[in-house]
Amino acid sequence: MIALTGKRALVTGGGRGIGAATALMLAQAGANVGIAYRSRTDEAERVVASLRALGVDAFALQGDLATEQFNSDFVHGAVSRWGGLDIFVGNSGVWPANPVNVEKLSVERWRDTMGVNLDGMFYGARAASAAMTTGGRMIFIASTAGQRGEAGHADYAASKGAMISFVKSLAVELGPRGITVNCVAPGWVDTDAVVVPFADGGRARIEAAIPIGRVAAPTDIAGPVLFLASGLARHITGEILNVNGGSVLCG
Repeated sequence: MIALTGKRALVTGGGRGIGAATALMLAQAGANVGIAYRSRTDEAERVVASLRALGVDAFALQGDLATEQFNSDFVHGAVSRWGGLDIFVGNSGVWPANPVNVEKLSVERWRDTMGVNLDGMFYGARAASAAMTTGGRMIFIASTAGQRGEAGHADYAASKGAMISFVKSLAVELGPRGITVNCVAPGWVDTDAVVVPFADGGRARIEAAIPIGRVAAPTDIAGPVLFLASGLARHITGEILNVNGGSVLCG
């Protein structure tokens, strides 16, 4: 049994999907949890209510996850509330569902994807590392796209590939301070982000290409995050943990 009793955790993009599942799993293990979200206040409030029902302290903060100020406010809010930070999960991200070839990829889409997926991760990691004065765990949600590329989604793949390199760099940099830094790299996950590709038989075609024959649930990603946040993973850092049902075997 993984116990995180009294640990202080933050999850970006925690209002739904993988982020919400992760927040709940951390709370079930005993951690106090703060979530950051971009919109959909009603969903975030339901997550916070579920966290508090588990007997832990919880809060939510809404804002622009791609900005330095919001990430700073999110981390400082946790430090003011709890006196420090032990776990930071960088989950917020965007995946524009419509594929676009590079010559038609707009500057606006490129900048929006990089802003949330890459800039937001940098700002969050910087603020979190400063708050982890007695060691800690950072886990970021990457993607198989960041390992093999993804035609029609060069912006997304580039952002996740950069995340992987960033995590490896931080693992070496922050290791001497007792901070581990890892990635979980999912394949297809059953969230509202994939409604379009799953339509008209798309889900069946996708599942046929996955060796274990199914798309991951958000809890399938949250479990590995919980493991990496725990003492069981104290000697793991700079790792990219693939959670894709065998669809991408990249070592």
